[in-house]
Amino acid sequence: MSVIQDKLQTVMKKALALAPDSWIPGGNPDPLIRHQHGLVGAPVSRIDGPQKVRGAAQFAAEFPLENMAYAALAYSTIAKGRIATLDTHAAEHAPGVLLVMTHRNAPPMKPAPVFMSAPKAAGGDDLPVMQDDSISWNGQPIAIVLAETQEQADHAASLIRATYEAVPATTSFAAAKAKGMKPANFGGQPLQTVIGDAETALADAPHKIDVVYTTPRHNHNAIELHAATLMWQGDELIVHDASQLVAHEAYTLAEVFGLDEKQVHVTSPYVGGGFGGKCLWDHQILAAAAARIAQRPVRIMLSREGVYRVVGGRTVTEQRVAIGAQADGRFDALIHTGAVVSGEHNNMPEPLILATRGAYAAASMKLDVEVATMDMLANTFMRAPGEAVGTFGLECAVDELAEQLGIDPIILRERNEPDKDPTTGLPFSSRNIVEAYRAGAERFGWSKRGKPGQRREGEWLVGMGCATSTYPYYRMPGGAARISLAKDGHVTVSIAAHEMGMGTSTAQSQVIAERLGLGMDQVTFAYGDSDLPGVVLAGGSQQSASIGASVIAAHRALVTELLKLAGNDSPLAGLKPDEVGGLNAGLCKLDQPELCESYASILARAQRDEVTVEASAPPPLELMHWSMHSHGAMFCEVRVNAVTGETRVSRFLGSFDCGRILNAKTAASQFRGGIIMGLGLALMEETLFDERTGRIMNPSLAEYHVPVHLDVPEIEVMWTDIPDPHAPMGARGVGEIGITGVGAAVANAVYNATGKRIRDLPITLDKLLG
Repeated sequence: MSVIQDKLQTVMKKALALAPDSWIPGGNPDPLIRHQHGLVGAPVSRIDGPQKVRGAAQFAAEFPLENMAYAALAYSTIAKGRIATLDTHAAEHAPGVLLVMTHRNAPPMKPAPVFMSAPKAAGGDDLPVMQDDSISWNGQPIAIVLAETQEQADHAASLIRATYEAVPATTSFAAAKAKGMKPANFGGQPLQTVIGDAETALADAPHKIDVVYTTPRHNHNAIELHAATLMWQGDELIVHDASQLVAHEAYTLAEVFGLDEKQVHVTSPYVGGGFGGKCLWDHQILAAAAARIAQRPVRIMLSREGVYRVVGGRTVTEQRVAIGAQADGRFDALIHTGAVVSGEHNNMPEPLILATRGAYAAASMKLDVEVATMDMLANTFMRAPGEAVGTFGLECAVDELAEQLGIDPIILRERNEPDKDPTTGLPFSSRNIVEAYRAGAERFGWSKRGKPGQRREGEWLVGMGCATSTYPYYRMPGGAARISLAKDGHVTVSIAAHEMGMGTSTAQSQVIAERLGLGMDQVTFAYGDSDLPGVVLAGGSQQSASIGASVIAAHRALVTELLKLAGNDSPLAGLKPDEVGGLNAGLCKLDQPELCESYASILARAQRDEVTVEASAPPPLELMHWSMHSHGAMFCEVRVNAVTGETRVSRFLGSFDCGRILNAKTAASQFRGGIIMGLGLALMEETLFDERTGRIMNPSLAEYHVPVHLDVPEIEVMWTDIPDPHAPMGARGVGEIGITGVGAAVANAVYNATGKRIRDLPITLDKLLG
C-alpha cells in the first residue's frame, strides 16, 4: 500500500468512526430483530439432511460425466531445486493410461492471482503451475496421470521416476529465524500495535509473568477429500468442486487459462468440511489443463497424503506473553509477540495477536508478529487463524497471573473487562462476555474448583480450567442477492454462497421466510454456483452476515417494487418501504398489521407471474464504526492419570455471546464442532515436519491424530442470545468461535489437576511425565 493510500485510509477510518450511526450499515437495526414470528432461532433440522442420509446429495467426486477420465498426481521429494531427470515411459505405457502431463507438455498457464491480491483472487501461492522444472517445496506436483480408472491412474503415477538437482533449502524454524525476520501483515494490515511503553510498564509492575508458549504445525483433514469433477465445452470450463469460494475460483481459473470470467462455471452444492482448506490449489488447475489436452472430462480426488502435499495448513508459532499488573489484578502492561513461518510465495502468517487486540483493558500494550521464510508449502487459513493458537498463549498467561495473584481466574478477567475497544477506541457494538461467564460458571459448577492437585479420584487427578473465546465479526465486500417472488407466494433467493455442513441453506431459509412472512416450504435458497450473484466467501465466520446484508438490500428492492405494483387501490397505498414488513404471505404496515395485502393479490392485480430484483450489499463500513466480536467463556474439566500421564477431558461447557442465534440446532452443532477441533489442538494434533528434508512425515489419519468418539465427552453449550443491534439479523458468526480458547481451557484444567504447566501444544503424556 502506498503512503498516500495509507493516509487516505487512515482519514477515512477516522471519519467513519465519528460519523452518525444512521450513516453506517447497521446504524438502523435490522427490523427482523424486533419483528419476530417464531422461525428465526428455532431448532429446525437441516433441509439437506434427508438428501445426505439417502446418498442423494452430490459431492464434488460424485458428479457422473460421460467418458470421464481419472487423475492421480506424483509429487516431488526435495524441498528446493530442479528436476534433473523425469522418466514417465513406464507410466505412459501402463494399462488404461490416457495422458501423463509434466512440465514438458503442460499448456501455458499464468500464475494464479494469490488470495487477497485482488477482490476475487483465490490462489494459494503465486507460483506458476507445472511450467518449468523448478521445485519450491517437498511435495510439489511433478506429474498428473489420466487413466480409464482411478486404480490405473494411481498405479501409473507410482511408476514415475525422478531425480533432482537440489539446492540449499531453509527447512528448519531455527534456520529461518537466523536468516532474519520481517514484520508480518495480514489482509494488507500490519500485525503490530503499540500503546504506551509496555516493556517499561512491565518492568515497573509489582506483579508480572513473562512466558513463552509454542504450538506446532497443523494440517487440514476434512472428511471429504479435496476433489473436483470438470470438463471443457469448447472454450468454456465447467468445474464441480469442493469449494468455499465459487466466485473467486471462477475468476482465478479464468486468469490462469486466459479466459473471460464468464467462460468458467464453478458449482459446489455440498462440501464435506472446509475449515479454510477447500479453496483453490494446484490439483484443480492441473486437472483442468490435463482435461483440455486429453479432451476428456476429468475427476481428480487427492489422497489423504495428497492433501498434506498440496493443501496448506497452519504454521508453527512461538509466542511471548507478558503481563504486568497491580495487586488487584488490573493490567499495567500486556505484551503478546510471536514468531511464525511462511512460504516464500504467499503471505499467510498466522495472525496470533488478533484476539489480544480486543480482549482486555491494559494501560499499555505491545503486540507484534514477525515472520520467517521457509521453503515449504504455502500456509493457508485454518479454522480461526490467529485466534485458535493465539488464545492458547494469552489465556494461559492470564491463568498463570491469576494463580500468582491468588485471584479467581474469572474475577481477574472481569476486572480487566474493557469499556471500549482497547486498541482502536471504538465502541463495542454489543459485548456480553461477563454475562456469558457468570451463566457458564454457575452451570458448570465453577465454585467447586479446588487448588492445584487437590482433587483426586483413585489414580486420576481432576481439575477445572477456563478461558475466554473471541472471534471478530467480519463482512467482506461483494455480497449481492437475487429474489424472485412468484404469484403463488413462493420465493427463490439466489446467492453464490456455500454449504459446508454448517446448515447455511437451512438457517438462511428460516431468515428469508421470517423476513417475507412465509412458511419455510415457500422458500428456495439457491447457492453454490458461480453464475449466481455475489462474491461471497465461506470463511472468517462472515458468510451469514454477507448473505444477510445482501438479502436485506434485495428485500428492500423487492418491497419497493411491490409497493409500486400495488398502486393506489391497495391498503398499502402511500406507504414507504421502511413502513412495511412481511407477514402472512404479504406486506403489512409494521405498526398497523391490519393494513395488509398478500403477494398473490399484488401480483394478480399487476398481471405479473413473478417479480425479480437483484441488489448488492453496502460496503462493510460498520467494521470501522464499531468494534464487533463474538465471545465465549470456555469451561473444561480434565482427568490426568497420575501413573501414565494420560489426559481425558471429562466435561466441557461453552457459554457464548454471539448475538442472535439463527438456528438453535445448527448453531449448537457448530459450537460443539469447534470445541471438538479445539480438543484435538490441545491434546493430539501435530504435523511432524522433517526439518532435514522439508517433508511432512505423518500424512495420514493413522499418524496425524484427531479426536474420535472416545476422546470427546458430552459437550454442553449455551448462549446469551442478545441481538447485536448493528449486525444483519442481530447475529454474529458462530463457525470459528468454538475452537478459540479451548486449548487454553484444557491446559489450565491440566494445571489445576496436576500443578504442572504445559506451555507447548499438544499436551501429551511425555510432557506431563517429564
